[in-house]
Amino acid sequence: MQTTFPRLLLDHAKSRPTAAAMREKEYGIWQTTTWADMAKLVEAIACGLHQAGLKRHEHMVVIGANRPRLYATMLAAQSLGAIPVPLYQDAVGGECVFPINNADVRFAVVEDQEQVDKMLEIREECPQLSHIYFDDPRGLRKYDEPGLSAMEELIASGKAFAKIHPQLFTDQVAQASPDDVAAMFFTSGTTGKPKGVVHTHNTLIDRGSVGAKFDKLTADDEVLAYLPPAWIGQNIFSYAQWLVAGYVVNCPESGATVTIDLKEVGPTYYFAPPRVFEGLLTTVMIRMEDAGTIKRKMFHAFMDVAKRVGPDKMDGKAIGLVDSIKYALGNFFVYGPLRNNLGFSRVRVAYTAGEAIGPDLFSFYRSIGINLKQLYGSTETAVFVCLQPDHEARADTVGVPCEGVEIKLAPDGEILVKSPGLLKEYYKNPEATAEVLTADGWYHTSDAGFIDASGHLKIIDRVKDVGRIKGGTFDNAMFAPKYVENKLKFFSFIKEAVAYGDQREKVCVMINIDMEAVGNWAERQNLPYAGYTDLAQKPEVYELIRESVEKVNADLSRDELLAGSQISRFLVLHKELDADDGELTRTNKVRRGFIGEKYDVLIDGLYSGKTEQFIETQVKFEDGRTGSVSATLKISDAKIFAPVKAAA
Repeated sequence: MQTTFPRLLLDHAKSRPTAAAMREKEYGIWQTTTWADMAKLVEAIACGLHQAGLKRHEHMVVIGANRPRLYATMLAAQSLGAIPVPLYQDAVGGECVFPINNADVRFAVVEDQEQVDKMLEIREECPQLSHIYFDDPRGLRKYDEPGLSAMEELIASGKAFAKIHPQLFTDQVAQASPDDVAAMFFTSGTTGKPKGVVHTHNTLIDRGSVGAKFDKLTADDEVLAYLPPAWIGQNIFSYAQWLVAGYVVNCPESGATVTIDLKEVGPTYYFAPPRVFEGLLTTVMIRMEDAGTIKRKMFHAFMDVAKRVGPDKMDGKAIGLVDSIKYALGNFFVYGPLRNNLGFSRVRVAYTAGEAIGPDLFSFYRSIGINLKQLYGSTETAVFVCLQPDHEARADTVGVPCEGVEIKLAPDGEILVKSPGLLKEYYKNPEATAEVLTADGWYHTSDAGFIDASGHLKIIDRVKDVGRIKGGTFDNAMFAPKYVENKLKFFSFIKEAVAYGDQREKVCVMINIDMEAVGNWAERQNLPYAGYTDLAQKPEVYELIRESVEKVNADLSRDELLAGSQISRFLVLHKELDADDGELTRTNKVRRGFIGEKYDVLIDGLYSGKTEQFIETQVKFEDGRTGSVSATLKISDAKIFAPVKAAA
């Protein structure tokens, strides 16, 4: 599809002007923006930005949650040939300095007072940042800063300019080429400075089109845009595919109302990382444990039926008359109400990606009639590399290569990809570009994996993270930390895990408990606690976590390749890992190296045989203040199982 995003917008506005393009919930009421409204808004913002001096090929940052005006701003920038750069709205000011200076940004369009304060805070470090526009004026009435103004003023000046120059907008849109840069996304920077991933209209639209065709997306579909717009996944699902397929994008009122808004919208096309599906399931199980005896027994009885036959039914296989009747009854009494309660009653296609999902978690959603599938991709590949076809969804693969994609494996097992969706370059970083893009167009994913007998791709771990055990029972066995961490995180009591073991004689793990799940369990056990740190160190909680660790070990012992990745020792951390403390990326990925340096005293304790270790850690609070948390952490051993040899 050789076109640009602004042209796709104008096509929709011309062919279906009164159809809903976006909805935004404001003060509890859903407000609709039609395609014609969106086109007019984009024209006004584009003319306002042109009048303010935004130039072709110039970068402009956009910071905020999913809002129609912020999406319109991105379209307006692209209409002028400028390049929108969405940044994470929960990033602290200091994290915005590098992207703004790296991309020579003069213009910023932000959502509200919080984001304005951030921009003003870093202005001395970013002297070229001359124009800051805000969408939500609450709290900003008395701000008097040079270059700071409301979107309302920008739109008003744009409308006035458009009346005098009625052809400017369409002329500017016509000048754009599909090979022009459409957007830049900064990677999360797990190993250093973030890199600006440059994508053209062509790369993003091509992948958006391929994904839409694969899942038969149409203008009748609905999505809920609730993940950060700075993440390319959200951009593909709620921007590229929105403009390709023409479906309705719904913007929740706030992060706090997402669950309610999900139920109200009832999306037909849904995406979430595994942690969201984990959180939803944890909430369901907690509520069921608090339910009455009859209701709880009925739930568990029908869930046993669902686990046994649901996945086969979802895959289109015959399940027999008796099981069909049982499943139908379960659907009436449990699965249907449960889907409705989760907001998934209309979901036709649901995807998860970003991290591996636990097989039991994956099967749970498919067993109750939700078409949950996995995909594989990255910022550099415009998301869509592999997708799981309907009836071929499996927890241990990420699908088959999409249309236009070629995959091959390097000698060390690294996955190489050739695709129309590959990045153009890393901005101002030719060395990094050369590291990932070969002269003949292959992209180095840095992931280790293989294609199985059915043509599906399996991911083991990051190539750099796959290591070897040295010494001990499992000398020279493969160690895949992320694989181990994801197995642990399936258990509702475990929110995060960080595994170590490369070049060591055994595997040790640091764990974050899930405060909601463990707190609810503690209340049912009449176990008093005074907060996260206190609860995390309770002997009863350690036993609870040990059971999960040993179940993972038993599972790993049955895997010939990864039996050596069994966990010998573990501890429960005294605080939750946090992006504000540098322990997680803004997409909630573990920064294993950083954590290893920060908690080196704990790692030493795990490997030196200690039974406890004191630690004091500096933390950053939401209001910007810093403080410290200290505790003496228990260190526990876990049972290791002998490898189960495959039958001859």
